[in-house]
This record gives sequence, structure tokens and C-alpha cells, in this order.
Amino acid sequence: MKTARFHPKARDAIQEFSEEVRREIGKVIFDLQKGSKLVMPLSRVMPSVAQGVEELRIKDRTGAYRVFYLARLANEILVFHAFTKKTEKTPKPEIDIGKKRLKELLDEKE
Repeated sequence: MKTARFHPKARDAIQEFSEEVRREIGKVIFDLQKGSKLVMPLSRVMPSVAQGVEELRIKDRTGAYRVFYLARLANEILVFHAFTKKTEKTPKPEIDIGKKRLKELLDEKE
């Protein structure tokens, strides 16, 4: 089973979500750790962030939530950005934050 490594700011953002949303995110990340491959509508590829990056797409009565992750590494899943989605299209600042945080986690590995 793969380990899940969270960027500290992604973990903080997820902790601000409702309990229902946090449980759903936890369940899905556990599935990813076991090797499950997620598809739409739960997950969507995000080449605008980086090759191999996907976003979890969680919705509840309070809104839409997104979590960027990279699951293609051999031994771990990187969870590096989480936010409440307020627009139809993912805003460029959120994509830029995702790129920066992914680089931070990947640089830590080296």
C-alpha cells in the first residue's frame, strides 16, 4: 500500500472542510493508497498543473471542493492543494498554488 504525504497547507485546508467532506476525501485517498484508479466525475486529470496530476471533485450541500494529488509515484501519493471551488473553471491562482506546492513536495524527496 502506498503512503499518502500531504503538503501542510493542503492538510490545513482539508481540516477546514465539513466533517462529511473530510470523510469522503479520506475514503478516496485510502482507495488511492490501495491502488484504485479514479475516474470522472470523482477525479479529473489536471495537465494544467503538471503531468500526472489529478483533482478530487467532492460536492456536498455546502459547496464544491477540490484536492490536487499525484498518485503515479511508486510508493506514495502526494496531496498538495485543497480549496473550495467557487467558479465554473479552476482559477489560475489555484493552479499556480498547486504547481508551487507540488514542486515543494517533490524537492523535499530529493
